[in-house]
Amino acid sequence: MNKLNQLGITVGINNKAEVVFDSLFPSFLDVKYKKPSDYITTYWNAYQKHPEGNNNLNGKIFEYILATLFARENILPLYISAKVAFVPNVIYDLMFYTTERGPICISAKTSLRERYKQADLEAIALKYVHRKALSYLVTLEVNEAKSVKAKIKSGDVIGLDNVVVATSNEFNELIEELKAYKFSEPPTVKVIESNQIITEEKMKALK
Repeated sequence: MNKLNQLGITVGINNKAEVVFDSLFPSFLDVKYKKPSDYITTYWNAYQKHPEGNNNLNGKIFEYILATLFARENILPLYISAKVAFVPNVIYDLMFYTTERGPICISAKTSLRERYKQADLEAIALKYVHRKALSYLVTLEVNEAKSVKAKIKSGDVIGLDNVVVATSNEFNELIEELKAYKFSEPPTVKVIESNQIITEEKMKALK
């Protein structure tokens, strides 16, 4: 079993993106870097030389690069393709749970175009249930990131907290910010709680 499979980053065998990712370096644990953004740059540049790149593969490889970086930085537990209770029909790319803010979501998009709108809607849905939640859009497109940042500032994008380019120093700052939180597994949700519950048993006991 390979390392991505062992960690749960990938599921099943012969996943094409996993095969490509594994071909880039002998092991992601051995890739040397001084700053998190260097790790992303090193991996992405290596992948750019791969002949089989396409949009779907690009997205998966980017997700794996981010997931392995979080693992190496010990920002764990990390939830991949995560669903959140009471947020229907949304699967979040990467997610953490913190005692201070609740869920922190990382939406990974190699390029944005109109896709930032989907990330924004997903962020709004998350904050509707978890008011303190944070949502970050992480991308590789510098100009598109600038454009969406301006939309956040002007209030046209209201769910996302920030857009960060993964190869920039701002990404290193984001990693440091994340490390300041206390990570844990999310609590199990009791949908209804009350000390005053009328049950069939109590009714029978009245008779």
